[in-house]
Amino acid sequence: MGGIINTGHDRPYRFSFYSNALSQTIHARSLSELPSEGQTFEDLFSGMQTPVPPPPGSGSGSNSRGTTANANARLVGGGDEYQGKTWWLDVLSPTDEEMRVLSKVFAIHPLTTEDIQMEEAREKIELFRNYYLVCFRSFDQDPYSPTHLEPLNMYIIVFREGILSFHFRPTPHPQNVRRRIKQLKDYISVTSDWISYALIDDITDAFGPLIQSIEYEVDSIDELVLILKETEQSDMLRRIGTCRKKVMGLLRLMGNKADVVKGLAKRCNENWRVAPTSDIGLYLSDIQDHLITMTQNLNHYEKILSRSHSNYLAQISIEMTDANNQINDVLSKMTALGTVLIPMNLVTGLWGMNVHVPGQDVPGYAWFSAIVGALATFAVIGGYTTYKFMIRR
Repeated sequence: MGGIINTGHDRPYRFSFYSNALSQTIHARSLSELPSEGQTFEDLFSGMQTPVPPPPGSGSGSNSRGTTANANARLVGGGDEYQGKTWWLDVLSPTDEEMRVLSKVFAIHPLTTEDIQMEEAREKIELFRNYYLVCFRSFDQDPYSPTHLEPLNMYIIVFREGILSFHFRPTPHPQNVRRRIKQLKDYISVTSDWISYALIDDITDAFGPLIQSIEYEVDSIDELVLILKETEQSDMLRRIGTCRKKVMGLLRLMGNKADVVKGLAKRCNENWRVAPTSDIGLYLSDIQDHLITMTQNLNHYEKILSRSHSNYLAQISIEMTDANNQINDVLSKMTALGTVLIPMNLVTGLWGMNVHVPGQDVPGYAWFSAIVGALATFAVIGGYTTYKFMIRR
């Protein structure tokens, strides 16, 4: 086999080809490795395992591969030999040359090619003559930074008989969809519209665990913000800030996903040849409800975190006010004590200078005792008066 068939770990390979006519997914490093030896791309996309021999009498000029124009027309035209067969080519980090070849083979509009090559970040749906384009964003989470969610753009080009998907970083969504197809292939009809729905649904479901973890964190913060001790309050502020950053990052990624899915579901009820069929519209409506619910939950969590942040700041303000009141109470007591001791200090300080002291020429300690008694009486009266004044306050 020129192509590499591998149902397990496919990270080294940039191209993955699935067809419900094949028993396994083909993984390859380049486009040329996709077909097996002696097999054409037309045979691969039509689900033929071996090359078709040329009709008898066609002469040496006949070619089993056919002309490029006829092959391209049959690849995207949905001839009778393609009825009931669906293919899916997933491409990781396509080069400019690969995009040129694929655009030519599948008649992709230059605007679509430009959007993919420029990694257009705007989520949207666009309908063209022979296909419709869905731009949908997933995310790539940094394992060393739980708050860092890097947007990952997924471009899905859906034909009637197959689908092309492009992304520029490894993502588990294509593998998840292939696993889902393997589990449900006996119960569903695998069409290109269903594969595009499954990709959108898998991207949407990827947000679920993050939102669930945020819900647990928000509930914990909301319960603990008013009962934490002073030593634990600094950690609470960090938790609130980290959680709010997660919420805002997810809200940015959710963006207008619901509007894109709504627009795609709306096309199902209109007379568009390339639009999804009406039964896919039911699946898309379910995704839309899921997206709206997740967005509403994130907005609700943001409000709770905003309230918790305000409650935290209010609690800090109350504690600072209590501390200031205690300091003011101590300062008022020291001020009252100072009003008693400072006059006494002035009197004794005055006598400590080189001045005439009353009674210094009189023998005995009568004057000294009188002065000390007067100071003691003043101290008692001043202290009692201050105490009564503080009690009255």
